[in-house]
Order: sequence, then structure tokens, then C-alpha cells
Amino acid sequence: MSVSAETARGSGAPASAAEIVAAIDRSALAFAAAALLLGTLIIGYEVSPKMASLFLIGAGLGAALLHGAFGFTAGWRNCVTKSDGRGLRAQLWVIAFTALFFIPLINGMVPGLAVQGAIAPVGTSLIVGSFLFGLGMQLANGCGSGTLFTLGGGSGRMLITLVAFIIGSVVGSIQLPWWLDQPGFDPVNLAEFLTVPGALVAIFVGLALVGALTFLMEKRANFMAPAKKPGHFLRGPWPLLWAGGALVVLNLLTLLIAGHPWTITYGFALWGAKAAQAIGIDMSAYEFWQWPKGDQALHTSLLADVTSVMNIGLVLGAMAAAALAGSFAKAPLPSAKSALAAVIGGLLMGYGARLGFGCNIGAFLGGIASGSLHGWIWFASAFLGTLIGIRLRPAFGLAN
Repeated sequence: MSVSAETARGSGAPASAAEIVAAIDRSALAFAAAALLLGTLIIGYEVSPKMASLFLIGAGLGAALLHGAFGFTAGWRNCVTKSDGRGLRAQLWVIAFTALFFIPLINGMVPGLAVQGAIAPVGTSLIVGSFLFGLGMQLANGCGSGTLFTLGGGSGRMLITLVAFIIGSVVGSIQLPWWLDQPGFDPVNLAEFLTVPGALVAIFVGLALVGALTFLMEKRANFMAPAKKPGHFLRGPWPLLWAGGALVVLNLLTLLIAGHPWTITYGFALWGAKAAQAIGIDMSAYEFWQWPKGDQALHTSLLADVTSVMNIGLVLGAMAAAALAGSFAKAPLPSAKSALAAVIGGLLMGYGARLGFGCNIGAFLGGIASGSLHGWIWFASAFLGTLIGIRLRPAFGLAN
């Protein structure tokens, strides 16, 4: 059994090369590396080299998320319970730099480039779905990306969350058409109303205001950031700047190669629908799966679905990163209360993600960075849900 490099050196001094090598979980690293290599070859041969590249981009995202401990859930919770706005501000910086590239590209400022943003309607479905998602992610201890990269790190609790997430996603897909018939209005692309420069200014101002509120909160609470741990590229931990920069670059590559921003939760709905089909449930009888995208995905290989391929890559990339850090599968098994919270949280996130057009990645990051009004509404409603979720956590034995 390996030990972490942090434990091996027993102090705050930088680990030596020998300590870093000794800390590596060779079995987990070998499995992740073999799976990534085999997956790349199979996807490249069976589908396309483009899809194989997206698989590897997913792996890069998983490694960045794990090494940077870049969790949206903890960032929001720390902001509320510890007056620590660093995590949320890092997310705002990622959105700002992503928008700087996304807005011009999505709105046709590069001739010959056909890409689409995460632009969605605003209505009852969005508000209810994002609220449920924000609540659920605090009980689950992770959002969509957090579930996957923590699972890749060897967390058994997140496997419970993922199964519940998938079930909730399927139920949400079945009921989404009804929710879309409730009051609301068409998608709002800020660039169409304010022009590309105007949309960028509006986004930057909005993000700056939220960031300023976190600084004010920290000042009033006399918050003092702890000393930074020494970082290492291969074993981590990464500063938030490194992880955030990687997310921006890899999301941009996703847009350019896939033609749309990075998404996560649609894949869960598809996995659940295919599992339901396998046990004799005709998912094509439901309206969501009759829409062109759903119908095509339901009747083709999972390896032809961008979100699914990137999700699998993300888990394997996180596993490789955890193995290099010597932290793979170090989390204890959950208590009964904690497991129950994982189930409830996963169900709420799955259902909420379908109603709210995504998670922190697809709706919050992707929506705002695409210039869609729905991203801001999602953020506000999900944060309200998070406030409720934080209050419920102690009932399940979860610390704040």
C-alpha cells in the first residue's frame, strides 16, 4: 500500500524525488494509464480521432480537477460557513477567461467556425431545477464534475451518488417536457442585445460584483487564508490558478473540437436511459428521447456521445492523478447517514440538472461564459438551494 508524499516527508518541506516516487500508487496508475491508452485506441478506431481527442481532454480535466481540488460544492459552502471566498472567486475567474474566448467564437466573429454556446430558456423549469441541484450537491458532497473526479479518486461514497444521479436524471428527462410547458420565456443571448463587446463588459461587471462581495465578506469576518502548501505538477496539489487555467484551456479545446462547451450531466441521463432499455423499458416512448438529439443518442453507441466519452476520460484522468499523488481510495467508507445523504443528493442533482439544463459546468460555467441569461439565474437559484443544503448537512452527520 502506498502512502501520500505529504505523509512520507512528514513536514512542510518539499518532497524529494524519491519520496514522490515512493508515494505513487502503481496499481491504480497502471490501470488508469492502460484504460486511457486502450480507450483512446478503441474510440479513435471505432468512432473518430476527434472523439479520441475529446476522451483525452476529459482525462486532462479530471486530472486538473483532482490536483487542484477544484470543487464547486466546497467553494460555495466555504464561502457561506467559513467566510472563505477563494474557491468561488477561482470559479469566477475561470468563467471570465472562458467568456473572453467563448463570446466572440459563439457569435460568429471567426469566419468559417461553427460552434454553439450553452444558451437555454429562462422559466419555472430552470429555477426549480437549479434550486434542487444546489441543495442536492451539498448533501452529495459534490456536483456533476465533483462526483466524477472524486469517484476517480477512489471514493466509494461517490459511486452511490453517481447511481442516484443517473436515476434522478432519467426521471428528470421523462418529466422535462411538462416543466417546459410551465411559465417562462425564450433563451436570451446577451451578445444579441448588447453586441459582443457589450456582453463581455456586462459579464465581467457581474462577475466582479460577486467577487467584490466575497472580499467584503472576508474582511468583515477577518478571514485569514492559510499558508499555501508546496505544489508539484505531477503529484499535486495544484494552486487554483493552475487548475483554473487548465479548465479554461481544455474547455476552449472542447468548444473548438466538439462544437459546444464542456457538459457533464446529459451523459448521466443517457447512461440511465440505455440501462433502462437494456431491462426492457422503452425509453423512446418518452418525449425527451424522441427529440432529435435524444433519439440519436439512444440508438447509437455511448462511444459516439461526446459527453459520455469525456465523462469516462475525466474519471480515468482523476484516477491517474490520485495515483500519482498517492491518495487513491484513501477515503473511509460512508456511514449509513452519509450514504443516505449521497442517495438523496444524487437524486436531487440528477432531477435538477435535467430541469435546469445542466450542472455547475454546463449551466453555471457554460451558460454565463456563453452569454446566456439563464446561467445567471441558475447561479442565483442554485446558491439559494445550497444555503438550504448546508443547513441540512449536520442531520446526516456531514460537517460544514
